[in-house]
Amino acid sequence: MDVANSTRVIFIGGRSGVGKTTVAAVASRLLAERNVRHAVIEGDNLDHAHPEPWRAGIHLAEQNLAAIWRNYRRAGYDRLLFTNTVSVAQVDGLSRALGGDVEAKAVLLTADDATVGDRLRRREFGPAVEEHLSRSRRAADELDALDIAIRIATDGRTPTDIARQLLAAAEWLDG
Repeated sequence: MDVANSTRVIFIGGRSGVGKTTVAAVASRLLAERNVRHAVIEGDNLDHAHPEPWRAGIHLAEQNLAAIWRNYRRAGYDRLLFTNTVSVAQVDGLSRALGGDVEAKAVLLTADDATVGDRLRRREFGPAVEEHLSRSRRAADELDALDIAIRIATDGRTPTDIARQLLAAAEWLDG
C-alpha cells in the first residue's frame, strides 16, 4: 500500500435510527483522545437535494466525496469515518471516490424495530415519524441480506461501548 496516498476508512451503515451519527461522533471523540488524525463525513449530506440526484443516475455523493476528501488529504488526513445508511453496500464505488490506496472496513449497525421506533419517535415529529419508520424497516430488510462481516447490534448499549467495538473491529485502536 502506498502510505503517502493511502486512506483508511470505516463505512458505517445501517437503517435510520440505528445510531450511525451518534456512534461516529463518539468514535471520533475516542480517536481524538488518542490523538489519531481523522475526519468524519456524514454521507447523507453529500447528495441531499430535490429531486434526488441518485434517482436520475447522477452519482453526486461520490463526486462530492471525492472533492471533499481531496481537501482533507491535502490537509494531512488519512483516516475517515463515513456514515450513510447504504454505504456498506457501496464500498467499492465510495472507495474509488476516495482515490489512491484504500483500506476499507464496512460496519453494519443493527437494532430491532422497537429500539429504532423509540429512537425515531424521539427524533422525528408529526407524519414524518411513520414515513421514517417505514423507510427504516425497508432499509433493514435490504441491509440484512448483505454479506457484511462486521455487524454490531446497538440495542440496549451505550454509544461509547458501540464505538469502542466498532474501532476495535476495524483495527483502529492499535498502537
